[in-house]
Amino acid sequence: MSFAARARFAPERAVPDAALGDPLWRAAGRRRGMTVGLYGGSFDPAHEGHVHVALRALRRLGLDEVWWLVSPGNPLKLKAGRVSAPLADRVAGARSLARHPRLRVTTIESRLGTRFTLDTVRALKARRPHIRFVWIMGADGLAELHRWRGWRELMAELPLLVIDRPGYGARATAAPAARRFARHRLPEARARALPRTAPPAWVLLHGRLDPRSATEIREGRRPRPAAASPRQPPPR
Repeated sequence: MSFAARARFAPERAVPDAALGDPLWRAAGRRRGMTVGLYGGSFDPAHEGHVHVALRALRRLGLDEVWWLVSPGNPLKLKAGRVSAPLADRVAGARSLARHPRLRVTTIESRLGTRFTLDTVRALKARRPHIRFVWIMGADGLAELHRWRGWRELMAELPLLVIDRPGYGARATAAPAARRFARHRLPEARARALPRTAPPAWVLLHGRLDPRSATEIREGRRPRPAAASPRQPPPR
């Protein structure tokens, strides 16, 4: 996920739209009331689990598009001693998978030079005020959200969609961010209203859990079996 800081890049600066050079950005925001899910991450590498999350968000929330924000770098991972693959390689991998017409891959964070997710969100909102943005993350991201710079302010900037992941549902709902904003959690049945709900607001979506992770793919490990939805009987 697009965690806290982008340590190798300068703080956000004013960048005119013409200088951004991103085809998606130049075309974005022309339709008033458009709803867009922001799906940030290293995508190192991108895999079918990312597609699973993006398509669930697109369908369950009735979004117009989901933008994959491929991060220039993830300081939490750099601090742990892991260096990401080159940005161009990660973008190419993401684009090879995000073939749905309403899934878009962009390097807008690199072009904006933003260091933190909060800065990215504020820059996007300022430049495209007619778009209703929703932040998309897995339950593992919610479990770590309190480690992000300005996480409380981020929750106040835009609604948050959380997709359950194997082994993280209980940890996520017990985490500081979930407890701090517990009264702003919407029932899953109201997920479609999330893009038009004033923040802070968030929803945790359950369902079929995709076990794939970029870490397992990099390390050549076999993914865990997919978990059945807690609301459905296991397959026979």
